[in-house]
Amino acid sequence: MDDKNGISEDLSRRIDMLAARSTLTRERIIEDALSHGRSLAWQEKWIEGVQEGIEAADRGDFATADEIAAVLNKYSQI
Repeated sequence: MDDKNGISEDLSRRIDMLAARSTLTRERIIEDALSHGRSLAWQEKWIEGVQEGIEAADRGDFATADEIAAVLNKYSQI
């Protein structure tokens, strides 16, 4: 156990890694996990997806106007 926070070293390390990869503090990550049910695994996957999206945008990989229209039309009919 991590004496400082009363959590395992593995969880503490994962929280630190999430904080380093995002703009969130350790406290906010823990609060989101406890208050909003956002597990560390969920938060890790979310950050990974955001980073992949940023990298794709940096490469110029964007949806075409036709692809955007198809999605909007699909959901506007619901």
